[in-house]
Amino acid sequence: MTADVWLPLDPDEIDGLPEGFVYRFWDGAEEFPADPADCVYYVVPYMKPAGVGLRPLPRMTSVRVVQTLSAGIDHVEPGLRHLPAGVHLCNARGVHEASTAELTLALILASLRGIPDFVRAQEKGEWLGGFRPALADRTVLVVGYGSIGSAIEDRLTPFEVARVVRVARSPRTTARGPVHPFTELPSLLPQADVVVLSTPLDEGTRGLADAGFLARMKDGALLVNVARGPVVDTEALLAEVSTGRLTAALDVTDPEPLPADHPLWHAPGVLVSPHAGGPTSAFLPRAKRLLTDQLGRFVNREPLRNVILTTGS
Repeated sequence: MTADVWLPLDPDEIDGLPEGFVYRFWDGAEEFPADPADCVYYVVPYMKPAGVGLRPLPRMTSVRVVQTLSAGIDHVEPGLRHLPAGVHLCNARGVHEASTAELTLALILASLRGIPDFVRAQEKGEWLGGFRPALADRTVLVVGYGSIGSAIEDRLTPFEVARVVRVARSPRTTARGPVHPFTELPSLLPQADVVVLSTPLDEGTRGLADAGFLARMKDGALLVNVARGPVVDTEALLAEVSTGRLTAALDVTDPEPLPADHPLWHAPGVLVSPHAGGPTSAFLPRAKRLLTDQLGRFVNREPLRNVILTTGS
C-alpha cells in the first residue's frame, strides 16, 4: 500500500510539495489514477459538475483529509457518510476572498450605474444618458460575514458608502463594529440599499432570501448573490424583479448552470455572471500555496488550517 495524495493540479507544477507521498493527478476523469483505498489526502476537483468529486469517496477507506479548493463545502458533504471517523474536511479559506470580493464590487457598480444598459446601447449606437444611482452614501448589508464578507467590506470602504451592516450566524464585535445575528434580519433589511449574500449553503441558509426576506427589502434595493444559488428562492426573486421593485446581480443561480430558456436571463434589472467569483488569475498561485502548506502540516503532524468538520464527531 502507498500513501497517495490525489491532486486536481499537476504535482510537477507545484513547488514545495513535501516528500513522503505518491502524488496522483486526478481532475475528475472517468478513470481513477490509482486505487482510491490508498489515498490518504484527497483534494477535490475544482469547478466540476455536481457529483464528480464524490465518486471516489466510498472507496477511500484510508483517507484522513478531504480538501476542497472552494470556499463552500456543500458539494462534498453528501459523500462524507461514506468515510471513516476522524477524517478532516478542510476548505480553501484564503484562496477566493480577493477574487470574490472584486466581483462583488463589480456587480454592485455595474448594476447601480447601468453598465449592462450601456453595453446594449453601444451595440445599437445609442447615447444613453441620464442619472444613475451611486454606491457612495448607500447602506450595504452583508449577509454572511466570514472571510469573504470581510474582504467585501475591505473593498466597499474606499467607495464612501454610508454604512456597512454585518450579519452572520455567530454574532460578535469586530474592530469595525458589531456583527448582527440572523434573527435581526427582518429589522435590518428595510434599511439597506444593497444586500449582499455571501453565506455558506446549508440547511440554515437554503432559501434564506425567500418571499418574506425579499418583501422586507426597500423599494429599489439591489440584491447581490455571491454565495450559492439555492440561498435565494428563484421564483420569489423573479416575482419581485418582474415588477421592477427590486434589482439583482447574481453570480450564482438556482438552477446552475442557468438553462438558456430560463426567465432570469431576460428579467428586468437582473445581471447574471456565470459563477465567476473564484476562477481568476489569483486562483492558481493561492491554491498552490494552500496545498503546500496543508500537506507540509499533514506530513509533520501539525494542526491543519481551515478544518470545517471532522467525521464521526
